[in-house]
Amino acid sequence: MTLGTAVVETSSLGDRTYLVHDGEVAVVVDPQRDIDRVLAVAGRLGVRITHVAETHLHNDYVSGGLALARVTGATYLVAAAEQVEFDRHPVADGDRIAVSDRLALTVVATPGHTFHHLSYVVTHDGEVAGVCTGGSLLFGTTGRTDLLGADHARTLAHHQHASARRLVDLLPDGTPVWPTHGFGSFCSATPPDADISTIGREKSVNPALRLHADAYVEHLLAGLGAYPAYYAHMGVRNARGAEPIDLTPARRADPDELRERIDAGEWVVDLRSRKAYAYRHLTGTLSFGLDGPLATWLGWTLPHGTPLTLLGDSPQQVAAAQRELARIGIDRPTAAAAGTPDDWARGPGDLAEGRSATFADLAAATSADLAMERVDLAVERADLAVERADVILDVRADGEWRAGHLAGAIHIPLSDLTARLAEVPEGTVWVHCAAGYRAAAAASLLTRAGRRVVAVDDDWANAAIAGLPIV
Repeated sequence: MTLGTAVVETSSLGDRTYLVHDGEVAVVVDPQRDIDRVLAVAGRLGVRITHVAETHLHNDYVSGGLALARVTGATYLVAAAEQVEFDRHPVADGDRIAVSDRLALTVVATPGHTFHHLSYVVTHDGEVAGVCTGGSLLFGTTGRTDLLGADHARTLAHHQHASARRLVDLLPDGTPVWPTHGFGSFCSATPPDADISTIGREKSVNPALRLHADAYVEHLLAGLGAYPAYYAHMGVRNARGAEPIDLTPARRADPDELRERIDAGEWVVDLRSRKAYAYRHLTGTLSFGLDGPLATWLGWTLPHGTPLTLLGDSPQQVAAAQRELARIGIDRPTAAAAGTPDDWARGPGDLAEGRSATFADLAAATSADLAMERVDLAVERADLAVERADVILDVRADGEWRAGHLAGAIHIPLSDLTARLAEVPEGTVWVHCAAGYRAAAAASLLTRAGRRVVAVDDDWANAAIAGLPIV
């Protein structure tokens, strides 16, 4: 039997879990919290999970490793140097773990992403078959080194450089590289440049392997941007040991309860698309569509511990969002409801429409020779008019802003907006991002705060095409 591998993608968080097997038994590396997906893969393959391995204590999600090990009776491999509050099989550099007579793991210390980070070299019939690199060596990049605090970032970056060099010195060029992060994860120092890779390929493209240590460290540190606020809670929770996930349906809320929660300042989140939200929504709700990076942006902006109610067009949509959020430690919605805005409202007075536009419309609304107080929107909506743009708010990330932004715009990243609403000047606010998702979320936050808002639902590239000045 040849070596078998299966990848369980969590694209919303930019992570991968690996199941490696010999046809009979398997090891799972870096499982997400919703372990039912891994169990389903093992069941389809007809293999028994005997080992679960963590490359590090994760900062971007709640690990399912402890729960998976307990459910399956598997040996749970965690770095011996980590201070954890649960029983595990401690492993350290050089340890060899026999998964079966044919399949084995060799532990390689690869500090950098964290101080005690490990990689696992997979061997099958004595031959190297791949290396699980976690948050160390990624595709064309490496893991970021500032998640344990800015004070450690430079030291860990030097470790990261040495660890990458160590892996390529140990392994043949043809060795497949199997990282956990780097597919959109904020744990990656920079975006990856491929979807698969080998040690040999990384030698030719990865800055950690092409630059001297000091140059690499400066390159890495210069490219680090902000990361989600909920990361602050993940490592602590994983060290404590996460309890099993609970995906049972949330309690249903009726229109009276929904209004009470909104009026109390709780977060009632509409999971439908931003276009559906703009067409009609329950007043006071916030737009974080499940069709975009819900967990990242809702998890980043939701004040820790705030009661959360979810609204979706179906029970399945609510359940999918509940799963996404549980992965980052937002365990149980306070309540939920499925249906349409008419189902959630006490009456017509509880319903509202959002205002959305394009960059061409924004160009018209900021025209220098515009004398009227109200202007018609430019693109196939001559019957709809909105106030001219008093304020242009850019809610993209710092790096996006530095790369180019609209002249005269103010900049508050979506991640900061909840705490900085008072900084938005008076008047009608036109808010934009790079594609529309963050703008819709920001517009809903501003509207809830009593502001008049237009959300630009358009691609950033169209700003220049519309003739808007970019600096």
